[in-house]
Amino acid sequence: MAVIAGLGTYLPEPRQSAADIARASGLPEAVVRDKLGIHSKPVPGPEDHVSTMAARASRAALADAGLDAQAVDTVVCINEEHKDYPVWTSGIQLAHDIGAKRAYAFDIGQKCGSGVLGLKLAADMLHADPHLHTALVAGGYRNSDLIDYSDPDVRFLYNLGAGAGAAVVRRSGPGHTLLGSSFVTDGSFAGDVLVPVGGSRAPLTPDNVGEYRLQVRDMAGMRERMASRSVPNFLHVLREAVARSGAQVADLRHVAMLHMKRSAHDAILDELGLGPEHSIYLADYGHIGQVDGFLSLQLAAQQGRLRRGDLVVIVAAGIGYVWNAICLRWEGGDAA
Repeated sequence: MAVIAGLGTYLPEPRQSAADIARASGLPEAVVRDKLGIHSKPVPGPEDHVSTMAARASRAALADAGLDAQAVDTVVCINEEHKDYPVWTSGIQLAHDIGAKRAYAFDIGQKCGSGVLGLKLAADMLHADPHLHTALVAGGYRNSDLIDYSDPDVRFLYNLGAGAGAAVVRRSGPGHTLLGSSFVTDGSFAGDVLVPVGGSRAPLTPDNVGEYRLQVRDMAGMRERMASRSVPNFLHVLREAVARSGAQVADLRHVAMLHMKRSAHDAILDELGLGPEHSIYLADYGHIGQVDGFLSLQLAAQQGRLRRGDLVVIVAAGIGYVWNAICLRWEGGDAA
């Protein structure tokens, strides 16, 4: 057994409104609010670096678990690749910053799917290694830095925000039991969304530095391929994670879903036979990458949506492409 013993999030204070995005992009504000589903979103302040935000969320998660940082045996760092410095194992800095002196640390990456991957990996490590008792899964995100609002091809990324999330995962004790998971990756999308310069294929130079931003190489082709695969893959991993948890979709109380277009969000719930009361649409937060699932779960608890024994699924997707899901049983008592 592995349990989430504590959750924490950090959101920067500065915010970007739908009106701000409309002005920057030239889109009507109604399109930003209603079609893209963004009312406002947090954006980083001067000191909101990825590792700094991750440390703040980690301290909150440890406090929620009632633990000191020295109880942590390993730090599974889910900081996004766009972070304080390139070519840097940021988890080692994170462990140092929070005082996890006993822990060894490492980074993992599956873009916006890293939160689900981190939870599964932490649970699997605790099952496999009798010397591990407490893992911290934590990371920050600010890929909003890489968005050019004058580029219509990245319109589906205008929702990118900033923040961090963390979960303390323990072998046993009070908490929310981690159950089954499911993953699908599809490398046919691997070259669709990327920063085209700054790597070994196109080293950064004074002449190409302006291209250092997220770009879509073939929007029409990507859109056509996604139309037949994205929602089906979301449904597949979600249903498989539930089945591997020995449950049925009808048992779900909350779907902690990443932010996407409202129409896609609603379509997934409709296909599952679930209603809006089974999820929280993150219109006031946007898409904070791998943090969305942690945030949705925390909001559900704060809003009194969860009761002891409720089945929850966290479902995510990341460019590359990955779709993944992990279930948990809410066992920390009624949230209200």
